[in-house]
Amino acid sequence: MQVKKEASEPITWLTCYDYSFARALSRTDLDLILVGDSGGMALLGYEDTTPVTMDEMIFMCKAVRRGASNKFIVGDMPKGSYEILVAEAVKHAMRFCKEGNTDAVKLEGGSEVLEQVRHITLSGIPVIGHLGLTPQSTTLKGGYRVVGRTPDEAASLIRDAQALQEAGAIALLLEAVPDQVASQISSSLRIPVLGIGSGSKVDGQLLILHDLLGLYPDMRPKFAKCYVPSVLGKFSEHLNSIENLIDSGRSTRNDGLLELTVKCVEEYVNDVKAGLFPSRDYTYAP
Repeated sequence: MQVKKEASEPITWLTCYDYSFARALSRTDLDLILVGDSGGMALLGYEDTTPVTMDEMIFMCKAVRRGASNKFIVGDMPKGSYEILVAEAVKHAMRFCKEGNTDAVKLEGGSEVLEQVRHITLSGIPVIGHLGLTPQSTTLKGGYRVVGRTPDEAASLIRDAQALQEAGAIALLLEAVPDQVASQISSSLRIPVLGIGSGSKVDGQLLILHDLLGLYPDMRPKFAKCYVPSVLGKFSEHLNSIENLIDSGRSTRNDGLLELTVKCVEEYVNDVKAGLFPSRDYTYAP
């Protein structure tokens, strides 16, 4: 990631929670996979991310690693696994590394989690920070909303971003942050800054895979683009080029959702690299 930031090459990131979709992602040029606690909603059917347990996160991480051994995988530390005691935070981060076979962990928060970031980093585990809309603490912060529109909120985000970098974070995720503020943070930090709903002026993008595929039925945020309509023509051409769909499907599994997922992800990766996503239609107003 650091090399890409220094070369001004956009970084691409998607969530994933199971083996089959991980196999699809392994066939693309996607840079990172996040095994997010959003899997509690998209995969397990919880109303929000709060109930997700460490055991559930480890279960999902193991499945994704089996399917995508060639990708950099980040485990999302669930609510209650890092906030109270620094020693517990390190212990749970180590579980992601040893049991889930992840390459890094992600945790939410700014000044209140600096010691956790320092000690997890000192234990040899890379940490990615998460600021802006932090789903695990929405009740305290006024619900699901854009964060950073007021001068005080913007200044607080900038301070926390700098502090996370100094604490040892290898990258930072900004969620639902105005693009001007996200751009200021990205340009001021040495480490890569990735966005989800934070405009195009950052070092890379994250989306929820289930949103990208239009697979999650309960909601879709404004910043999420469903890529299925964009690739249906290509997928149709692919199917029409196959002489015997039954035989080809049995031998290669290239006649259904696996192939469609690969094409959607490839389109997303290409759009991010070309600066086409997120466009204004998928960006919050200042």
